[in-house]
Amino acid sequence: MSMRPVGLPEIPAQTVMVARAAFPKGSLAIRVRNRLAEVFTDEPFSAAFGVRGAPGLSPGVLSLVTVLQFAEDLTDRQAAAMAVRAIDWKYALGAELTDTGFDASVLSRFRTRLADNGMERVVFDRLLEHCKEAGLVAAGGKQRTDSTHVISAVRDLNRLELAGESVRAALEALAVAAPVWLAGQIDVTEFAERYGPRVDGWRMPPSQTRRDRLAQVFGQDALALCRAAWAEDAPGWIREIEAVHLLRQVLVQTYIIRSDTRGRQVIRKRDADDGVPPGQLRLASPYDRDARWAAKDDDLFWMGYKIHLTETCTKLPDADADADAVAGAGAGAGAGVMPNLITDVHTTDATVPDVKATAPIQKNLAEREVKPAEHYLDSGYPSADLITKALKQGIRMVTPVLLDRSAQAKAAEGFDKNAFTINWKTRQVRCPAGKTSSHWNPVKQHGTDAIVITFSVLTCRDCPFQKQCTTSKTGRRMLTLRPEELHENLARARAEQKTDTWKNKYALRAGVEGTINQALDITGIRRARYRGLPKVRLQHAFSATALNVIRLDAHWTTDPLDRPRHSRLERLSYRLSA
Repeated sequence: MSMRPVGLPEIPAQTVMVARAAFPKGSLAIRVRNRLAEVFTDEPFSAAFGVRGAPGLSPGVLSLVTVLQFAEDLTDRQAAAMAVRAIDWKYALGAELTDTGFDASVLSRFRTRLADNGMERVVFDRLLEHCKEAGLVAAGGKQRTDSTHVISAVRDLNRLELAGESVRAALEALAVAAPVWLAGQIDVTEFAERYGPRVDGWRMPPSQTRRDRLAQVFGQDALALCRAAWAEDAPGWIREIEAVHLLRQVLVQTYIIRSDTRGRQVIRKRDADDGVPPGQLRLASPYDRDARWAAKDDDLFWMGYKIHLTETCTKLPDADADADAVAGAGAGAGAGVMPNLITDVHTTDATVPDVKATAPIQKNLAEREVKPAEHYLDSGYPSADLITKALKQGIRMVTPVLLDRSAQAKAAEGFDKNAFTINWKTRQVRCPAGKTSSHWNPVKQHGTDAIVITFSVLTCRDCPFQKQCTTSKTGRRMLTLRPEELHENLARARAEQKTDTWKNKYALRAGVEGTINQALDITGIRRARYRGLPKVRLQHAFSATALNVIRLDAHWTTDPLDRPRHSRLERLSYRLSA
């Protein structure tokens, strides 16, 4: 398939006439075509298409269809149908009234091509660049970030179901790719009876003894398939089939193979004492190699991914008089209020903690020249290292940092770290009793620099404040500090977040919760539409693009505060959420 860069086609005169008659006040699709046509061009996709072969559909047109699809939360079939029967969509796509559209499978193949070529964010970045040129987004200012969980597109499996379904997935793949080879390795009739229907916990035997026996059978079948695939006389490409490769991983993480006293190999299911791979490496499904199990607090447990959304946060006017004055400025100017636009969308597997996403998000913002001066985040994102690094890059993180977790600080009794005086030049620490430390040891803890301060046993033994200072068996106090710059920045942040000024300022972060809800309600990001991290990232990039298009449309047409159908309570809610 080849591409001839042409961009969005010119709108036929008859389509223009009918669209204007049908939508005298316009629609989202019509306004997107009129104002954002330059965003949906073909040139950025040229690397994904060849220069020879039959010409394919315009990627600019398909990207516009995809954005409108996500803006209305449509399936592929529904989006393909809208391109045929919706007059405003025909206007946006520059199609004749008699155009019969395209098959729904084209959208799936288009997404696959984008994901395979690392072009998940092309349209999102082009729209962001357009907003920068229009003065709607710029470096500096304030931005806020929050995350939410995303449930994978595959069903949840327990360990026994995963073992059996992995064998079934490998057999299904081999039955298509290498039927003759497979027939020579297994008893097809027996395996078809065992793995024909999907492995489901509802159909498994109720007794634990029979379940253990079934787990043993699944393990033996998986081992037999893997040995056959990795045998010297097996074709090399058999091992490259993804389902076969994943079967081997599931076999390793679920079973242990050992030799008994007679030298025979025995396979058994792992138990709690045998250990399992860490969560970020442990497969959860043979059909989505990137989905992972994760937990948050005590009431949230899911398999899938996590999305982080970052948006600008411009405060709205506080008084009704100001709102009336702004509304009088003209709806075409967006009522004089800058829209809050999404500047970054970052998707990871479910096991990646928020603190690991902070640096990549800020790097993306800097690379796209929309780096904020103030970045509002919740307590899951900061660390002393990240706060210091961000300050050096010109970003001030407005975020609650974790407080001192020492026993003294948590009990609010005795002497916490703030009670000690640190002399960084002489590398000594003075305690509240006026005694100085005996050892200053720079160390590495969990891959980060730290300093362990130790007081002598002789110094602490006769101290009248010993019980208030330490409960260690050795009777001496030890402190763990970060390097000077990190320690000072952390102490400053802890002191600042206790003030009313900081608390009032930090209230601005709460508005991003509304953006998360909007993404859930409009584009359905709670559930992954596709399988695999690349395609889930593509889904989220198009979801964020659709949200920006919707917000731009509201900015072009009318101010949210100037809608007659809104009550005063709703208008107050809008101001608070902004």
